[in-house]
Amino acid sequence: MPKLTASAAAQPVIRSALTRRVGRRPVRRAARLGRWQAPVVMPAIILALLLTGCAAQMPAQLRTTVAELTVAAAQEAPAQHTGARVRWGGSILAVRNAADRTDIEVLAQPLDAAGRPQPDAPTAADAYGRFIARFAGFLDPAQYPQGRLLTVTGTLTGVETRNVGDYPYRYPVVAATAKHLWPEPTAPTDWPWYPDPWLGPPWPGFGPYPWYRDPWYSPWYRPW
Repeated sequence: MPKLTASAAAQPVIRSALTRRVGRRPVRRAARLGRWQAPVVMPAIILALLLTGCAAQMPAQLRTTVAELTVAAAQEAPAQHTGARVRWGGSILAVRNAADRTDIEVLAQPLDAAGRPQPDAPTAADAYGRFIARFAGFLDPAQYPQGRLLTVTGTLTGVETRNVGDYPYRYPVVAATAKHLWPEPTAPTDWPWYPDPWLGPPWPGFGPYPWYRDPWYSPWYRPW
């Protein structure tokens, strides 16, 4: 049998080590890429889910492309903005029925992501203004009482001047194509209270409030 030199004997070991090292490289590279990609991909997925949730909350009839236009801007330059698509909302002030249409006077308020007016929003004072939502046909005033929240989408047709008291007020008019009357907020349910058998009377020296008695503490229970 021929004798193996030290270098010849070490070659299989070196070859095996090199094979293992080269074989691990793709796995390590993939692991490194996975660690870098996870922080980038996960926020994008979370953002997409949040945007989908916000869009899902808005009533379907209100989902349309609209201009970023306020009531005040429409009052100042009505000719410039006539024909713009808007989504406005607020509190109902009055309903007027004509022979062929219904005008709903609305106190404008900022809308949230779902299109609901926000009367208590911090920017509400800056967004206040009045506009008229004009609908073809008859709408029963009993179904649109004063104070209810209403959101409409439609086309800005111009400005009409009507008196508020003795003041001639310029109302932007929206030819409404869609509307959503928001339900009235419900009062929280007053759940009934049930007597607690372990709630005892005030104890001497511990103040006027009742104390909770432990059913496993003396005199009910003694482990000896």
